Amino acid sequence: MVDTQTQYRKIKTEVDKAVIAVMESSAFINGKPVKDFAANLSAYLGVKHTIPCANGTDALQIAMMALDLQPGDEVITPSFTYVATTEVIALLRLTPVFVEVDPETFCMDPRSFENAITAKTKAVVPVHLYGHAAPMDEIMAIAKKHNLYVIEDNAQAIGSEYTSADGSVKKTGSIGHISATSFYPSKNLGGFGDGGALFTNDDGLAAKMTMIANHGQSRRYYHDVVGCNSRLDTIQAAILDIKLRELDGYIAARRAAADFYDKAFAGEPKLETPHRAAYSQHVFHQYTLKLTQPDNTAATRNALQEYLAAAGIPSMIYYPVPGHRQQMFAQSGVSPVDLPVTDRLTDQVISLPIHTEMDEEQQAFISGKVLEFFAQS
Repeated sequence: MVDTQTQYRKIKTEVDKAVIAVMESSAFINGKPVKDFAANLSAYLGVKHTIPCANGTDALQIAMMALDLQPGDEVITPSFTYVATTEVIALLRLTPVFVEVDPETFCMDPRSFENAITAKTKAVVPVHLYGHAAPMDEIMAIAKKHNLYVIEDNAQAIGSEYTSADGSVKKTGSIGHISATSFYPSKNLGGFGDGGALFTNDDGLAAKMTMIANHGQSRRYYHDVVGCNSRLDTIQAAILDIKLRELDGYIAARRAAADFYDKAFAGEPKLETPHRAAYSQHVFHQYTLKLTQPDNTAATRNALQEYLAAAGIPSMIYYPVPGHRQQMFAQSGVSPVDLPVTDRLTDQVISLPIHTEMDEEQQAFISGKVLEFFAQS
């Protein structure tokens, strides 16, 4: 699904030099590259504060801890997303409230969000899924109307640009009260191990999240709040700082690969290519097709996946079981909810390989096999 080895070879000299420099300095924890990367990432995203941490899941947890949410408070989130978005809600003894997504963009449906708000609702977590931005104008307006915090889950869309109705352009992750991202190796900005970060323009929240990520201490051995131990390793920061300089090029390569797929599949009526809303610069963390036939969609999709696997082509289902149908939430007493769009998408979607190192020969082979399957079915 990704080719991190070839990507590494293109920046090998810089990366190796940076890693060796960290090893020679022995500043493995909170070394200078961590501060440099945080500053450079803040400048890239147009945010005041970047707080690096150990992974994207920690980033979401620290964000919610910083907002002083209390057990029983409700946090609204799409069900159609990776479980990390929602498991931290339950982990903090908050109540996840699952809502629908738009069937074209796969991102939060603002109407479903507003309809789910109750007196207990305190925050919302829109997810920029697959690299497509959520409709932040509507989400921010609804949140402001109901006095809710907005935590952007930007793990799959770092580098994407969002164009507001007034024509202003911002990077995803710079719009909500807090944003969280992941540097998992397969991400558009991926490290050579785990990593994550939080972003905010609020000085007070930045100071609090920095403390929480460092055992709740404002200075060593003085612990002001309950915190955790969540740090980005210096070696990872050094690598990510190099890759940050390449990020716009990586995005351009992914978009070019998506354009190739779009053109290849344009004449196949049984497939729907990824939607690109006018407000969103899609950065294609995933290239996700949607099967459109009304009957036995899941069976056909699964047969397609098996057909591709037989040809040596990987594919993935993101995500086969949505949050509102996960057993862990049923066991924790989360109220059942009817989300027909989400349930339908879990039967329809399939993601094809897309990454920065793809060439047209590879894509022609992959798309040819997909079309071959439908020609025979």
